[in-house]
Amino acid sequence: MAANDTIADMLTRIRNANMARHQTTQVPATKMTRSIAKVLREEGFIAEVDEAGEGIKRNLVISLKYKGKNRQPLITALKRVSKPGLRVYSNRKELPRVLGGIGIAIISTSSGIMTDREARRQNLGGEVLCHVW
Repeated sequence: MAANDTIADMLTRIRNANMARHQTTQVPATKMTRSIAKVLREEGFIAEVDEAGEGIKRNLVISLKYKGKNRQPLITALKRVSKPGLRVYSNRKELPRVLGGIGIAIISTSSGIMTDREARRQNLGGEVLCHVW
């Protein structure tokens, strides 16, 4: 599959796995997907991230988190903001607040991928990759 939007692909795979209540899902491993997975893990949206596969065919195995007896997914929604056809940038004063701070926006800044909260703390703006809540 020649997906040129690896981020949207990743979000869709996580979304689908969540809907189907899967324990894990696989995403092609790139620098970008690794960083996003790391942020999601640090924010507690996913349990853990492992790598599987050889060389160029490496995949990230993402373990999803659910809560309660009926296994409600912790991630309610993943939304791609900046797309290849329409990039969305935000300076440090205009960083989005997702659901009044309940959710996170994942921002690609000059010093790496981080949440909107972290970017605000470091006084950085950047490309708004996606919203998660």
